[in-house]
Amino acid sequence: MSDLGKIDRAFFDRHVAPNLGADRDDVAVGPTHGVDFGVLDIGGQALVTATDPLSILPAIGLERAARFALDLVLADVAVSGVAPSHLSICFTLPEGLTDDEFATVWKTIHAECADLGVAVVTGHTARYSDVSHPWVGAATAMGVGDHDDIVRPDGARPGDRLLLTNGPAVESVGLLTTLFGDRLDLPDDVIAAGQDRLEEVFSVRDALTAAAAGPVTAMHDVTEGGLAGACNEMADGAGARFVIDRAAVPMRPGVREVCAHLDIDPWAATSCGSLVLAVDPTGVDDVRAALADRDTPVADIGRVEAAGDGGSEVVVDGERLEHPSVDPSWDAYAALAADAAADSDS
Repeated sequence: MSDLGKIDRAFFDRHVAPNLGADRDDVAVGPTHGVDFGVLDIGGQALVTATDPLSILPAIGLERAARFALDLVLADVAVSGVAPSHLSICFTLPEGLTDDEFATVWKTIHAECADLGVAVVTGHTARYSDVSHPWVGAATAMGVGDHDDIVRPDGARPGDRLLLTNGPAVESVGLLTTLFGDRLDLPDDVIAAGQDRLEEVFSVRDALTAAAAGPVTAMHDVTEGGLAGACNEMADGAGARFVIDRAAVPMRPGVREVCAHLDIDPWAATSCGSLVLAVDPTGVDDVRAALADRDTPVADIGRVEAAGDGGSEVVVDGERLEHPSVDPSWDAYAALAADAAADSDS
């Protein structure tokens, strides 16, 4: 297991890949390290499916927390370029969550699903002892489309351009400033800018917009391990070399200052809501224009090249960028949470 929490490729290859239950011909894409969705062939159509835990943080507001939790699940289907259409959801609720609070969570999920055209088809809901926030269950999203339209995170090709929406660490900075803004010795305008980043953690509509405008050859959301992790996973999966211009990578307001204050490398910090896209050069202008119409910041940060003798790699301004071994935002969160708990006990 890696310090990022997820199993690493060596563990996956040794323990998971050889043990996947029955061998069925209708599994078009099974569990693959670095690919967040699977694909079934159903009568010639592709059923894209993905499963994720549900994380609800009441401190950011139940409605926003519910939208955030849902987007994390649906995004793993949306990055395939296929619109999520169905949802199976399981809640293992803490005993302290009231009926009214859960009703707020559920109504928010319903409203967002309805807006996205997603139907809830089954699920499970109950309270359990020894369950606590934020981990309150799991969900499986599904979407149906054509096999030829699927965008895979390992599909980047030499000659593609690399685009990035939003930028590094928007999720980390948004959460940390919203939860612990009063504990950060930073100007009020920096804290406010950081808190605004929490409105940029939703990527489902951006992913579908980019895929429709394409051609997009690969797409990956920026989660554990941040931008550095996402780029390395994409390059490794494609067997390619990613060449990135550091100055072209956008930093949203508040990100640089908050990360410096907390000694966080923004490139290694989780940034749900940000997407790395490999785009055929013929589609770059169309993808950028489509995202701009949604008021989503997007930048051209580099290119894809054929891998050299050293194999796949990510190179930033001529220097190799390694996959982070740990996400620095987690330690920052733990330290700030411990300080807050100590103050409440005193």
